[in-house]
Amino acid sequence: MQAVILCGGLGTRMREETEFRPKPMVEIGGRPILWHIMKTYAHHGITEFVLCLGYKGSMIKDYFLNYETTSNDFTVRLGRKDRIHFHGAHNEGDWSVTLVDTGPDTNTGGRVKRIEPFINGDRFLVTYGDGVGDVDISATVLHHESHGKLATVSVVRPITRFGIADLDPSDRVLSFREKPVSEDWVSAGFFVFERGVFEYLDDDCVLEKEPFERLSKDGQVAAYRHHGFWHPMDTFRELQMLAGIWETGAAPWKVWS
Repeated sequence: MQAVILCGGLGTRMREETEFRPKPMVEIGGRPILWHIMKTYAHHGITEFVLCLGYKGSMIKDYFLNYETTSNDFTVRLGRKDRIHFHGAHNEGDWSVTLVDTGPDTNTGGRVKRIEPFINGDRFLVTYGDGVGDVDISATVLHHESHGKLATVSVVRPITRFGIADLDPSDRVLSFREKPVSEDWVSAGFFVFERGVFEYLDDDCVLEKEPFERLSKDGQVAAYRHHGFWHPMDTFRELQMLAGIWETGAAPWKVWS
Protein backbone atom coordinates (compact mmCIF):
# COMPACT_ATOMS: atom_id res chain seq x y z
CA MET A 1 0.00 0.00 0.00
CA GLN A 2 1.21 3.52 -0.78
CA ALA A 3 1.02 6.69 1.28
CA VAL A 4 0.38 9.91 -0.64
CA ILE A 5 1.58 13.07 1.11
CA LEU A 6 0.43 16.53 0.06
CA CYS A 7 3.55 18.71 -0.04
CA GLY A 8 2.65 21.55 -2.39
CA GLY A 9 1.03 24.30 -0.34
CA LEU A 10 2.44 27.81 0.12
CA GLY A 11 2.38 27.81 3.92
CA THR A 12 1.48 31.50 4.02
CA ARG A 13 0.68 31.52 7.75
CA MET A 14 4.27 30.72 8.70
CA ARG A 15 6.12 32.90 6.23
CA GLU A 16 9.04 33.17 8.67
CA GLU A 17 10.04 29.69 7.49
CA THR A 18 8.24 29.10 4.21
CA GLU A 19 9.71 32.11 2.47
CA PHE A 20 12.83 29.99 2.14
CA ARG A 21 11.54 26.40 1.96
CA PRO A 22 8.32 24.42 1.46
CA LYS A 23 6.46 23.79 4.70
CA PRO A 24 7.09 20.01 4.69
CA MET A 25 10.81 20.80 4.84
CA VAL A 26 10.53 22.93 7.98
CA GLU A 27 12.52 21.11 10.64
CA ILE A 28 11.60 19.70 14.02
CA GLY A 29 14.63 18.43 15.90
CA GLY A 30 16.88 18.74 12.85
CA ARG A 31 14.60 16.71 10.57
CA PRO A 32 11.87 17.97 8.19
CA ILE A 33 8.35 17.47 9.48
CA LEU A 34 7.85 15.43 6.29
CA TRP A 35 10.42 12.93 7.59
CA HIS A 36 8.53 12.63 10.91
CA ILE A 37 5.30 11.88 9.03
CA MET A 38 6.98 9.28 6.83
CA LYS A 39 8.56 7.61 9.87
CA THR A 40 5.08 7.25 11.37
CA TYR A 41 3.86 5.43 8.27
CA ALA A 42 7.00 3.29 8.08
CA HIS A 43 6.43 2.19 11.69
CA HIS A 44 3.19 0.63 10.43
CA GLY A 45 4.89 -1.06 7.47
CA ILE A 46 4.01 1.58 4.85
CA THR A 47 7.28 2.40 3.09
CA GLU A 48 6.09 3.32 -0.42
CA PHE A 49 5.44 7.03 -0.72
CA VAL A 50 4.11 9.38 -3.39
CA LEU A 51 4.84 13.04 -2.68
CA CYS A 52 2.65 15.68 -4.35
CA LEU A 53 5.02 18.59 -4.95
CA GLY A 54 4.27 22.22 -5.69
CA TYR A 55 5.78 25.31 -4.05
CA LYS A 56 9.58 24.97 -3.94
CA GLY A 57 9.23 21.28 -4.75
CA SER A 58 12.82 21.14 -6.05
CA MET A 59 14.04 21.40 -2.46
CA ILE A 60 12.17 18.21 -1.56
CA LYS A 61 13.62 16.50 -4.64
CA ASP A 62 17.14 17.56 -3.62
CA TYR A 63 16.58 16.28 -0.08
CA PHE A 64 15.82 12.75 -1.27
CA LEU A 65 18.37 12.75 -4.07
CA ASN A 66 21.05 13.53 -1.47
CA TYR A 67 19.57 11.44 1.33
CA GLU A 68 22.33 8.81 1.27
CA THR A 69 25.18 11.29 1.53
CA THR A 70 23.53 13.37 4.25
CA SER A 71 22.49 10.33 6.31
CA ASN A 72 25.69 8.27 6.17
CA ASP A 73 29.42 8.56 6.57
CA PHE A 74 31.12 7.81 3.26
CA THR A 75 34.43 7.62 1.42
CA VAL A 76 34.89 9.22 -1.99
CA ARG A 77 37.48 7.86 -4.42
CA LEU A 78 38.04 10.59 -6.96
CA GLY A 79 38.15 9.79 -10.66
CA ARG A 80 36.46 6.37 -10.42
CA LYS A 81 33.02 5.40 -11.69
CA ASP A 82 31.94 3.71 -8.46
CA ARG A 83 33.56 6.32 -6.31
CA ILE A 84 31.37 6.47 -3.17
CA HIS A 85 31.49 3.87 -0.41
CA PHE A 86 28.95 4.34 2.38
CA HIS A 87 29.83 3.32 5.93
CA GLY A 88 26.95 1.88 7.91
CA ALA A 89 23.32 2.30 6.98
CA HIS A 90 20.30 4.38 7.98
CA ASN A 91 16.90 3.00 8.93
CA GLU A 92 15.14 4.20 5.78
CA GLY A 93 16.87 1.80 3.38
CA ASP A 94 13.63 0.13 2.26
CA TRP A 95 11.74 3.34 1.46
CA SER A 96 10.51 3.99 -2.07
CA VAL A 97 9.76 7.66 -2.73
CA THR A 98 8.05 8.88 -5.89
CA LEU A 99 8.18 12.65 -6.30
CA VAL A 100 5.52 14.17 -8.58
CA ASP A 101 5.26 17.83 -9.59
CA THR A 102 1.51 18.49 -9.23
CA GLY A 103 1.71 22.22 -9.98
CA PRO A 104 2.47 25.36 -7.95
CA ASP A 105 -1.15 26.46 -7.41
CA THR A 106 -3.10 23.21 -7.57
CA ASN A 107 -5.74 22.55 -4.91
CA THR A 108 -5.54 19.50 -2.66
CA GLY A 109 -8.02 17.35 -4.60
CA GLY A 110 -6.33 18.24 -7.87
CA ARG A 111 -2.98 17.13 -6.48
CA VAL A 112 -4.39 13.74 -5.50
CA LYS A 113 -6.04 13.40 -8.93
CA ARG A 114 -2.75 14.08 -10.70
CA ILE A 115 -0.90 11.25 -8.98
CA GLU A 116 -3.50 8.64 -10.02
CA PRO A 117 -1.11 7.07 -12.61
CA PHE A 118 1.41 6.42 -9.83
CA ILE A 119 -0.99 4.46 -7.58
CA ASN A 120 -0.37 0.73 -7.99
CA GLY A 121 -3.19 -0.91 -6.06
CA ASP A 122 -6.87 -0.50 -5.25
CA ARG A 123 -6.27 1.13 -1.86
CA PHE A 124 -3.99 3.97 -0.80
CA LEU A 125 -3.42 6.37 2.07
CA VAL A 126 -3.37 10.17 1.98
CA THR A 127 -2.23 12.81 4.46
CA TYR A 128 -0.89 16.36 4.65
CA GLY A 129 2.77 17.25 4.93
CA ASP A 130 2.35 19.56 7.91
CA GLY A 131 0.86 17.66 10.85
CA VAL A 132 2.04 14.98 13.27
CA GLY A 133 0.27 12.54 15.54
CA ASP A 134 0.34 9.07 17.01
CA VAL A 135 -2.57 7.97 14.83
CA ASP A 136 -2.65 4.18 14.62
CA ILE A 137 -2.36 3.75 10.86
CA SER A 138 -2.78 -0.02 11.05
CA ALA A 139 -5.98 0.27 13.08
CA THR A 140 -7.27 2.93 10.70
CA VAL A 141 -6.78 0.59 7.74
CA LEU A 142 -8.49 -2.29 9.58
CA HIS A 143 -11.43 0.00 10.39
CA HIS A 144 -11.60 1.01 6.74
CA GLU A 145 -11.68 -2.62 5.64
CA SER A 146 -14.50 -3.37 8.08
CA HIS A 147 -17.04 -0.91 6.67
CA GLY A 148 -16.48 -1.30 2.91
CA LYS A 149 -16.83 2.39 2.00
CA LEU A 150 -14.63 4.33 -0.40
CA ALA A 151 -13.07 6.60 2.21
CA THR A 152 -12.09 6.73 5.86
CA VAL A 153 -11.01 9.91 7.59
CA SER A 154 -9.33 10.00 11.00
CA VAL A 155 -10.97 12.49 13.36
CA VAL A 156 -9.89 14.01 16.66
CA ARG A 157 -11.33 16.28 19.33
CA PRO A 158 -8.75 19.07 19.51
CA ILE A 159 -7.89 21.27 22.45
CA THR A 160 -9.53 24.65 21.92
CA ARG A 161 -7.33 27.72 21.43
CA PHE A 162 -9.01 29.76 24.17
CA GLY A 163 -10.16 29.32 27.75
CA ILE A 164 -13.91 28.95 28.22
CA ALA A 165 -15.85 31.00 30.77
CA ASP A 166 -19.17 29.56 31.94
CA LEU A 167 -21.58 32.41 32.87
CA ASP A 168 -24.92 32.63 34.60
CA PRO A 169 -27.72 34.99 33.40
CA SER A 170 -26.28 37.84 35.49
CA ASP A 171 -22.84 37.43 33.87
CA ARG A 172 -21.29 35.96 36.98
CA VAL A 173 -18.47 33.54 36.05
CA LEU A 174 -19.43 30.11 37.34
CA SER A 175 -16.28 28.37 36.15
CA PHE A 176 -13.32 28.82 33.87
CA ARG A 177 -11.90 26.03 31.77
CA GLU A 178 -8.42 26.65 30.39
CA LYS A 179 -8.32 25.40 26.78
CA PRO A 180 -10.68 22.42 27.19
CA VAL A 181 -11.05 19.63 24.66
CA SER A 182 -13.58 20.52 21.98
CA GLU A 183 -16.91 18.72 21.87
CA ASP A 184 -16.64 18.54 18.08
CA TRP A 185 -14.65 16.10 15.97
CA VAL A 186 -12.35 17.53 13.29
CA SER A 187 -10.37 15.87 10.54
CA ALA A 188 -6.85 14.84 11.54
CA GLY A 189 -6.01 14.45 7.87
CA PHE A 190 -5.01 10.77 7.83
CA PHE A 191 -7.15 9.19 5.10
CA VAL A 192 -7.63 5.72 3.66
CA PHE A 193 -9.04 5.68 0.13
CA GLU A 194 -10.21 3.11 -2.35
CA ARG A 195 -9.30 3.78 -5.95
CA GLY A 196 -12.91 4.71 -6.65
CA VAL A 197 -12.30 8.03 -4.89
CA PHE A 198 -10.52 9.23 -8.05
CA GLU A 199 -13.94 9.33 -9.78
CA TYR A 200 -14.92 12.12 -7.38
CA LEU A 201 -11.85 14.23 -8.16
CA ASP A 202 -10.82 16.59 -10.94
CA ASP A 203 -7.75 18.71 -11.60
CA ASP A 204 -9.13 21.83 -9.87
CA CYS A 205 -11.05 20.53 -6.85
CA VAL A 206 -10.43 21.04 -3.16
CA LEU A 207 -10.40 17.58 -1.57
CA GLU A 208 -12.12 18.72 1.62
CA LYS A 209 -15.01 20.45 -0.15
CA GLU A 210 -17.01 19.18 -3.14
CA PRO A 211 -15.44 15.67 -3.37
CA PHE A 212 -16.01 14.94 0.31
CA GLU A 213 -19.46 16.49 0.19
CA ARG A 214 -20.39 14.14 -2.64
CA LEU A 215 -18.75 11.14 -0.99
CA SER A 216 -20.62 11.87 2.25
CA LYS A 217 -23.92 12.32 0.40
CA ASP A 218 -23.37 8.96 -1.29
CA GLY A 219 -22.70 7.31 2.07
CA GLN A 220 -19.10 6.54 1.16
CA VAL A 221 -17.21 8.09 4.10
CA ALA A 222 -16.59 6.67 7.56
CA ALA A 223 -14.64 8.15 10.47
CA TYR A 224 -11.91 6.60 12.57
CA ARG A 225 -11.87 8.24 16.02
CA HIS A 226 -8.37 8.98 17.24
CA HIS A 227 -8.09 9.66 20.97
CA GLY A 228 -4.35 10.28 21.14
CA PHE A 229 -2.03 13.10 20.14
CA TRP A 230 -2.39 15.12 16.95
CA HIS A 231 -1.33 18.64 16.07
CA PRO A 232 -0.96 20.60 12.84
CA MET A 233 1.94 22.95 12.12
CA ASP A 234 0.06 25.88 10.64
CA THR A 235 1.89 28.75 12.33
CA PHE A 236 5.38 29.62 13.54
CA ARG A 237 4.10 29.40 17.11
CA GLU A 238 2.92 25.82 16.51
CA LEU A 239 6.33 24.99 15.04
CA GLN A 240 7.98 26.27 18.22
CA MET A 241 5.56 24.24 20.34
CA LEU A 242 6.23 21.01 18.42
CA ALA A 243 9.98 21.63 18.50
CA GLY A 244 9.78 22.11 22.25
CA ILE A 245 7.89 18.84 22.67
CA TRP A 246 10.50 17.04 20.57
CA GLU A 247 13.31 18.43 22.71
CA THR A 248 11.81 16.81 25.82
CA GLY A 249 12.67 13.42 24.33
CA ALA A 250 9.09 12.24 24.77
CA ALA A 251 7.32 13.44 21.62
CA PRO A 252 4.07 11.41 21.48
CA TRP A 253 4.20 11.11 17.69
CA LYS A 254 7.59 9.34 17.83
CA VAL A 255 6.11 5.86 17.63
CA TRP A 256 9.19 4.42 15.91
CA SER A 257 12.29 3.13 17.71
